[in-house]
Amino acid sequence: MRLGIQIGYSGEGFAETVDEVAEFESAGAELVVVPEAYSFDAVSRLGFLAARTRRMGLASGVMQLYTRTPTLTAMTAAGLDYVSGGRFSLGLGASGPQVIEGFHGVRYDAPVARTREAVEIFRKVWRRETLVFEGDHYRVPLPGEFGKPLKLINRPVRERIPVLLAAMGPRNVALAAEIAEGWQALFFDARAAGRVFGDALADGLRRRDPGLGPLDVSVPVPFALAEPSPALLAAHRAQLALYLGGMGARGRNFSNDLIRRYGYPEQATVIQELFLSGRRTEAAAAVPDDLVAATSLVGRPEEVRRRVDELASAGVTTLLVSPLAATRAERVKDVAGLRALLDA
Repeated sequence: MRLGIQIGYSGEGFAETVDEVAEFESAGAELVVVPEAYSFDAVSRLGFLAARTRRMGLASGVMQLYTRTPTLTAMTAAGLDYVSGGRFSLGLGASGPQVIEGFHGVRYDAPVARTREAVEIFRKVWRRETLVFEGDHYRVPLPGEFGKPLKLINRPVRERIPVLLAAMGPRNVALAAEIAEGWQALFFDARAAGRVFGDALADGLRRRDPGLGPLDVSVPVPFALAEPSPALLAAHRAQLALYLGGMGARGRNFSNDLIRRYGYPEQATVIQELFLSGRRTEAAAAVPDDLVAATSLVGRPEEVRRRVDELASAGVTTLLVSPLAATRAERVKDVAGLRALLDA
């Protein structure tokens, strides 16, 4: 199982974080993933990381589908792959209407169909084809007097940069299994994964081009080699409350929908109502303890090893850990310890 690091999206203390990532690389981490919510963009930080790391892969987790044209996204991915010496993977996601329409002022529509078309355009650009594309949502060039088909001036380091699609809903998960090199999951509960995602994955894999290789399934988890105390897991509990309660409106919250499918419909309703009414502490307290535990990786080495085996049995191939220990030295030590567990 591959070991990656998921950094935070707030951007605070980024230079110090990058210093720590370099130490994680020395401790055995193979990948670092940079998010993009309504924070600093992922691209500038990935470029900085490319210069400060040597071997580990770099990935966005995730760049937003609607906020850049497919051609610009392809150019950006090729540029990041170039400055990193072929180490970049393009994590892409549709985000949600609250962010896309509320912060970017772009209409959120047809996420599955747009993603399919965008990925096709990316790969044409990376192959340096003269770009002509006529889809239901993207048309290049535009009709008229001035549009001219062009191809990328530079020769990319690779003509196929790995695409990792973030997905929660069945149609998006199926699409990731069909057309992408990887699927980026969120709040992954290994106990329920087969029931919740199995049919969608099987549907997509039936249509998958064998040339894409096996599907990489990456899962972000808060992590520590320590007793899972309430204090250690408090930030994760608060994040679950934020996503289940506030990252979307009533009836249009993908994280809330996910835990309903996991089997927590009543709790999902309560968390959302509490959070949207401003009672965030109560919303966090309402997050089920077993969901907090199932979507994190915290425990003594023997328990963490058991959980890693459980995740592997559920199809996970990449762990994206967010180390929780209080000091930098402890966090680096924990990552080295997890590397040893995975190697064993």
